[in-house]
Amino acid sequence: MASSSSSTRKPYKGKLGQDFTTNVINSMGPGTSPRMREVMSVFIQHIHDFARETNLTVDEWMSAVQMINWAGQMSNDKRNEGQLMCDIIGLESLVDDITYQSAVESGNAATASAILGPFWRETPVRANGTSISSNTPADASPVFMHGKVTDATTGKPIANATVDLWQASTNGLYEQQDDNQAEHNLRGKFVTDSNGEYSLYCLRPTPYPIPNDGPSGKLLSLLDRHEWRPAHIHLIVLAEGYKGLTTQIFDQDSKYLNDDSVFAVKDDLTVAFTERKGDDQAKLEVEYNVKLAPVV
Repeated sequence: MASSSSSTRKPYKGKLGQDFTTNVINSMGPGTSPRMREVMSVFIQHIHDFARETNLTVDEWMSAVQMINWAGQMSNDKRNEGQLMCDIIGLESLVDDITYQSAVESGNAATASAILGPFWRETPVRANGTSISSNTPADASPVFMHGKVTDATTGKPIANATVDLWQASTNGLYEQQDDNQAEHNLRGKFVTDSNGEYSLYCLRPTPYPIPNDGPSGKLLSLLDRHEWRPAHIHLIVLAEGYKGLTTQIFDQDSKYLNDDSVFAVKDDLTVAFTERKGDDQAKLEVEYNVKLAPVV
């Protein structure tokens, strides 16, 4: 969008004021669900007010539409550029926190959630104790990751929960971005045993820049912001009878924890990678336990 200071704009004095907005809101028919009516009424009100407050021009609006279209054209089952744009403006993190706080207020003591991000894809099931890394890079630090999935209310272990993990390689790329990585590299789905435990080998994550070849990168440039994410690993944890958890864990020693480009870091999601002895496959380990809330 073209840059222009709102202080130089004359305020909108056209005919399409609140009466126009009210008419658009009231155009919804009786078949509209109550929640759809609530959400869209507020959305229409805010976006009309936004256009009037900023005195938005047709050229600016079309630039935004073209950027949204660009995001859709680039998105597929391996990359969600539209979601990444929402991340950059903090919307996904805000929605995530609204959802999490609502659960906390209802007595849910589950593990803290975090945004999904744009690079999740279906992942094969792997045996506990195996590695998700193929052709491990020379500059990588292998890690033994393990933990337990438990009931947030009773503390009892949850067997047969699935722990779905994915991470970028040391070059900052997820496998679907990098032709040199094997299919499903640094991804795996693990099933907890009768004690609720899972384990695997992965890599100590490293910071990386989000892609700058699409609208998200363009938006960051327009906002004069950096594109870096702190070192992290993504997780989705699911179990029958429990609310699913989407989250990330962050290396407590990483750069960019205080200025993550997508605003996803939470204090209780930072973890320590500690020394591991007697293991030829990894000299580091990290323990990450997960509490799931039962479906009420």
